[in-house]
Amino acid sequence: MLKYLALMAAVLLAQACGEGGREPPRPAQASRGAADLSSDPQQPPADTLRIPLNGALSTIDPGLTEDTGAIEMVEQLFLGLTDFDHQTFEVLPELASDWEASDDGKVYRFNLRQDALWSNGEPVTAHDLVWAIRRNIDPDTASPYAYMLFVLENAQAIHEGESDDIESLGVRAIDDHAVEFRLVEPASYFPAMVGVWTYRPLPRAVIEQFGDRWTAPRHIVTNGSYRVAEWKRNNFMVLEKNPYYYDAERVAIERVKYIVVPESSIGLAMYKSGALDILGAGYLPLPAAEIPRILADAELSQEYHNEPNLCTYYYGFNNSKPPLDNPLVRKAISAAIDRQLLIDVVTQGDEEPAHTFTRPPIFGSISPDSGIGIRFDPEQARAWLAEAGYPDGEGFPELGLYFNTSETHQRIARAVQTFLDHYLNIRVALKPRDWDTFMSTLTPPNEVDIYRFAWCADYPDANNWLNEVFHPDKSANRIQWSNPRFAALVEEASGATDPEVRKRLYEEAERILVEEAAAIMPLYFFTAPYLVKGRVQDWYHMPLGGQHIRNWRLQ
Repeated sequence: MLKYLALMAAVLLAQACGEGGREPPRPAQASRGAADLSSDPQQPPADTLRIPLNGALSTIDPGLTEDTGAIEMVEQLFLGLTDFDHQTFEVLPELASDWEASDDGKVYRFNLRQDALWSNGEPVTAHDLVWAIRRNIDPDTASPYAYMLFVLENAQAIHEGESDDIESLGVRAIDDHAVEFRLVEPASYFPAMVGVWTYRPLPRAVIEQFGDRWTAPRHIVTNGSYRVAEWKRNNFMVLEKNPYYYDAERVAIERVKYIVVPESSIGLAMYKSGALDILGAGYLPLPAAEIPRILADAELSQEYHNEPNLCTYYYGFNNSKPPLDNPLVRKAISAAIDRQLLIDVVTQGDEEPAHTFTRPPIFGSISPDSGIGIRFDPEQARAWLAEAGYPDGEGFPELGLYFNTSETHQRIARAVQTFLDHYLNIRVALKPRDWDTFMSTLTPPNEVDIYRFAWCADYPDANNWLNEVFHPDKSANRIQWSNPRFAALVEEASGATDPEVRKRLYEEAERILVEEAAAIMPLYFFTAPYLVKGRVQDWYHMPLGGQHIRNWRLQ
């Protein structure tokens, strides 16, 4: 117990003595205060939901979307072929009424609902979908999520300039309300993938007429539950209920006002004053240091929610560089990290300790109760390190720990540095880098020892995690790891049609990744702490793809 308390003190001291770099300020908002950004907090509008935005919107074009704010807007404005149940993450029909796959799993047909309309009253057709996908795979569009289309025949060749035959792309309109996709390989996860923004139909005529200005409020045409009413960049955006939405009668909230708020502390002050209805998660995170005080507050604690967020914070090892090319060394390092102490003392964000990579409860993830993964066990850590040839850390070289500059990443890195020094006598040098330099540093082959990263789901299937992040040939493979058994498992799982078979394959692949090979070191699963006013009824958190505001209501 005394040793544990001493270590806690050491971790706290490491945080207090650290250089504590800060996140770079967000442009265009730094001088604004709560009074400039809010409507009258004493009279909350009965028909308007007020939500903060964590920075100005970069775009609301589904083909160019990649950040959290843009994803949120796309969910409100544009229909996906599919969506997800917020509790089970089961794939549900949205623009598609139903779908079917060929026996070999390489051809999918989606039938579209015939009552979907654009906000100008024109029908949404399969031709709109085909045109959007062709636009997004075009390298000139520079769609950041174009790789999500590479599962289609000839998509990668077209995007990389090896082919200019857009007609050969694996998507075609069968008729106005049916679309066919031809895949390069069987993909049981495909119905989940087509809910991603890169697959959403677009208004071709509007884009061709106005080009880059097509998303301006006076031009934009949408097909989702809301449409754009007003947009003042760097300040706010107002959405209003779309009367042409196929299920408009069930949309209870008439208007949604997103307010750009520069800091979480300002957002909390606005929430307390009644100027915001929701605060937290992807909108604008709760200040982590305030969460204990929120939980102790009689009123705020009743409005506090902490929901799963489909992201994992992890450290990647360079599996090709000595001494980290030895699995025993990687296991020792992983077993020396007290994840719960890290959360309690350092991050203080009410996260969940992670011992596996794929974030539960999405399809193919592992239950935390399974026992898979490496737990905190200092004695086992020292035994593994000794077996690797470094008893009590003797002769072990200094490791470089790389992370993009941020106060949070710095604090976590200092804690890990303290754990490894305390339990294994391993010395770690911290290597903060600006984002662009950090990312270029991770491009294989490289001399990085350990690096921090986080992965968030694009769609709720383990394929998006195991195959797309760590396959030795089909991913960025920043950990420079090649395990033929792992690769075979995730490849087989991607095409298997029996869900139970897929689960077993992913479980074995996960075991290899985080336990047998210890190729990475998961640290914690993200959660989504919120404050939600009582006037917001039927609220629930959607951990990917934007919130389902269409299903909420105001009291």
